Amino acid sequence: MRIINRPGWHLPDSAATAEHVAFGRRRALLAAGGILAATGVRAQPAGAPAMRNPRYRPERALSEEADATTYNNYYEFSGGKNLWRAAARLPQRPWTVRIEGMVEQPRTIDIDDLLKQVSLEERVYRHRCVEAWAMTVPWTGFPAAELLRIAAPLSSAKYVMLETAALPQVMPGLRQSWYPWPYQEGMTVAEAGNELAFIATGLYGKALPPQNGGPIRLVLPWKYGFKGTKSITRIVFTDTRPVSFWEKIQPSEYGFWANVNPEVPHPRWSQASERLLGTNERVPTKIYNGYGEFVAPLYTGIPASERLFT
Repeated sequence: MRIINRPGWHLPDSAATAEHVAFGRRRALLAAGGILAATGVRAQPAGAPAMRNPRYRPERALSEEADATTYNNYYEFSGGKNLWRAAARLPQRPWTVRIEGMVEQPRTIDIDDLLKQVSLEERVYRHRCVEAWAMTVPWTGFPAAELLRIAAPLSSAKYVMLETAALPQVMPGLRQSWYPWPYQEGMTVAEAGNELAFIATGLYGKALPPQNGGPIRLVLPWKYGFKGTKSITRIVFTDTRPVSFWEKIQPSEYGFWANVNPEVPHPRWSQASERLLGTNERVPTKIYNGYGEFVAPLYTGIPASERLFT
């Protein structure tokens, strides 16, 4: 008897979108783009509807948009969660990203020029905050591997440091001088090249809201949410491991790897379960947030006590 072991992301044929529906939607979007071009109206590709990639199955219901966009961490605006009104002041255009360090050619690129060089798709990912709350949301964006292609890092580059915007005129939290602004996070080049690593420019089929990290942010669904740099303005390739924002403040609580692990508690609370936004249901936390089949090989040879450290 032939036994077929299907990977966790596999979908049965019956779950696939019918071809005529998928291509009909594509034709409609292309037609809409043509109308905009003919009338001189500039399209906003970051928030345009994108085809959903069925490879990544969250196995949870989507969180309500209202919950995901009004319960946020963004210390540049506030230490509380209800900051979406304050974050609305963050300008989304013009927006540029500086690419520097160990790359073939350092440069500054406009976000819309960047988006012309990639193909957008939608991915539904589980998001797990280190504070033990979670949501499941549809991000629009492109693989971080595409960013690596565009940046063209040197082979000697081992890490990527990403930096969040720091605009005192619209970000009152920057007045808290005891924090090591600007917000910086890091990952290895190998992690950035993993298929799960994603650069998001949209959410729920719309442009990415400022409070969720708009206009451009990093999404690493197997790590705690603080690793996902918001409102990116600078990307540096280096051969030295970056020391991230929260690691600078409290290295005993926030490590470089920050992979989700229910067996490693935060010093002040358990990570064994998580609270779902909207329903407040408590559910068990999964190792690597349930994405182990995609990312576990990245950490072969690294002691578990380090790679899964909060």
